[in-house]
Amino acid sequence: MALFNKKSPWEKEWEDLLKKESKFAEKRQAGPTSVLINKLDRFVPEKLSGTLNAAFFKGFEMIFEKGTGVIEKTYNKQQKEKDFQINTYAAELGADRKSVRKFTKQAKSAKAANLLVSTVEGVGLGLVGAGIPDIPLFIAMLLKSVYEIALSYGYRYDTEEEKVFILRMIQVAMLDDEAFLQANMEFNDLIDQIVADGDSLEGYRVDKTAQMRATSEALSAEMMYTKFLQGTMIIGMAGGIFDPIYINRISDYAVLKYRRRFLRKNMP
Repeated sequence: MALFNKKSPWEKEWEDLLKKESKFAEKRQAGPTSVLINKLDRFVPEKLSGTLNAAFFKGFEMIFEKGTGVIEKTYNKQQKEKDFQINTYAAELGADRKSVRKFTKQAKSAKAANLLVSTVEGVGLGLVGAGIPDIPLFIAMLLKSVYEIALSYGYRYDTEEEKVFILRMIQVAMLDDEAFLQANMEFNDLIDQIVADGDSLEGYRVDKTAQMRATSEALSAEMMYTKFLQGTMIIGMAGGIFDPIYINRISDYAVLKYRRRFLRKNMP
């Protein structure tokens, strides 16, 4: 009887995903990334929040309009698409745990490489006191990581609908406590609906400008104190250290959500 209850590699992957999602949620319930950083509240200028919101919004606007081609020059898009096709073919020939896990292994590999680069970038700019000017580069590094993760699971990122999907994913990843739990649940429901509709975002109509503003607010709310530190030359390196922490956090969430979308589509 146990033989007939044996779980498929896809089912095992789904169970592993649920465990990883639960661990991520536990971290978000622990609160903001750094309680110590939040103690800087009385030192941070009141107008910094608005300044950061505007900087993040302009950064997304600029990169979505002109920067995607530049980002794509930093990795081999055609090779990544080819790798996905090879992994898909291997899984179709005979899905075992190793072949099914190949997609996530590739996504995590891309994340790790981008994390190393973002560490050098964040600390380097922190040493010269670059807080606000760092934001476009931070967004470029963040989107580079998300784009490569998307390609690992066979998803494109250049349509308006997919850009909004990515923006919302970033927004949810930056939330904490109950706000994260609610937004994450809603995002999972959205993924289920997208897959039910044929894994198409054609019916996903959300105002991109409004979503850019919401995502910018989520980023600035969490990163206000680190950008304040990074803009102070003497202790700028401390703020710069947090750039890779946030890119890692969002990239981890992107792996989980693209993995969920991919598994929902492919599970028997």
